[in-house]
Amino acid sequence: MIFIKNIELGKAKTRLAKTVGDVKALEVYKALLKKTMEAVKPLENTDKIVYYSNHVDLNDQWSNEVFEKAVQYNGSLGERMIHAFKKGFEEGYEKICIIGSDCWDLETDRLKEAFDAMDVDDFVIGPANDGGYYILGMSYYFERLFAGKEFSTDTVCEEAVNEILNAQKTVKKLEILSDIDTEEDLKNTPLWKDLIA
Repeated sequence: MIFIKNIELGKAKTRLAKTVGDVKALEVYKALLKKTMEAVKPLENTDKIVYYSNHVDLNDQWSNEVFEKAVQYNGSLGERMIHAFKKGFEEGYEKICIIGSDCWDLETDRLKEAFDAMDVDDFVIGPANDGGYYILGMSYYFERLFAGKEFSTDTVCEEAVNEILNAQKTVKKLEILSDIDTEEDLKNTPLWKDLIA
């Protein structure tokens, strides 16, 4: 499952936009979407669904032949993820991963590693350097990871791991990667030179 925002000026990468402006922030977001799509598309034996923030776009870079498309549930980020995971497990899926589109370094091999990890562990999580996570995988529905949680703090990943361990379940932690939320984050990627500098 890929959670994205519809491409609208002033609505994407708002923290980044405070220093580089709305236009450049949107260009960065478009590049991140393309990079995310390129990482997900080659995955084999995996159904793929894009969850849009406001409305489904049938004419964007996400191929209608490769990606199912839906709109995110109304509510907080936690409520939106609860709804998406619950729907997936109700449809009979046994392993579900969710990602956003903020991680420039997320590659196909890392996604494969996440799904493979759930052959052994109940959960998989990819910590982001800001304290959140860039991927979360579940082998069964576990609402406690989302209900009542605040997702803009630097302890999100740590709290999720603790919830899993407290439930006597196992979790595989992947390599720490960087989300791009600020100008400083951007300086460590090729996007800085290509789009900003």
